[in-house]
Amino acid sequence: MVRIRSVLVVAFPDVQALDVVGPLEVFAMANRFGADPPYATALVSASGRPVTTSSGLSLGTERASRRAPIDTLLVAGGTGTPAAMADESLIAWLRTAARSARRVTSVCSGAFLLAQAGLLDGRRVTTHWSACDTLARLFPAIEVDADRIYVRDGNVWTSAGVTAGMDLALALVEHDHGGELALAVARQLVLFTHRPGGQSQFSVQLAARRAEREPLRDALAFVAEHPEADLSVPALARRAAMSVRSFARAFRREVGTTPAVFVQRSRVEAARRLLETTDRTVDDIARACGFGTVETMHRAFQRVVHTTPGQYRRLFAVPA
Repeated sequence: MVRIRSVLVVAFPDVQALDVVGPLEVFAMANRFGADPPYATALVSASGRPVTTSSGLSLGTERASRRAPIDTLLVAGGTGTPAAMADESLIAWLRTAARSARRVTSVCSGAFLLAQAGLLDGRRVTTHWSACDTLARLFPAIEVDADRIYVRDGNVWTSAGVTAGMDLALALVEHDHGGELALAVARQLVLFTHRPGGQSQFSVQLAARRAEREPLRDALAFVAEHPEADLSVPALARRAAMSVRSFARAFRREVGTTPAVFVQRSRVEAARRLLETTDRTVDDIARACGFGTVETMHRAFQRVVHTTPGQYRRLFAVPA
């Protein structure tokens, strides 16, 4: 019987503090709520000396050694990642430690260290959205999924940036101890929900380029706040006090997509939130999000999310 779960978090100079502290707080809170077996965490580095994070916080570490057994090996990320990748002793230790670990995980650009150690070849992974192209270019044997909060491929789990490390840790807690404990931890840490790994790293509003003109910014905010409203191009143009032609041109130039595509994606995002967090019927959600009919919402989901609303709810609904 497993008596304890050993979690080693790997840090280095200029590590992102939240990549380290966020997951550690999740494991500590799981222990507080009775995780059985409990987690025993340790922060390790190549030197075993304190490391200074990118925000200036000093963290005490133990020297990375051949301690065993390792339940979870978690590699953080941060601006110091390139220098850490060049540390041959650290990479060699990661390669060795991974062999004895039940699972190997990373937060943000920590995936680059795992890749440098050859631990991600042939696997599907993710990292911070801004670094996905670089990871794919440097390590062509890896399949990089740029639009996921976290990805599991066998015993390897990788997550997006910064706060997504807490989502990853919650998923690990759920995998070990069930959804009830993970949800209790999320509530105690005042996280909105335990976000499923298949959710997008960022919202439609964040993905779009910021509009320079105030009327266009107001139109974007209105779309996000009122998916049920008339969001046709003429209606949005009137709200922006612009002609339809000028509005459509300015919108595409400044936002990077057409008004129709932006509206559809915004409505799908609103519907996804309701499917995840409420028990409202699909028909009710379709009306509330401006689709009008279930059939229209179904087609939009197939186009944007590549699944049906019903299947999305089965995969990602948060337990009440």
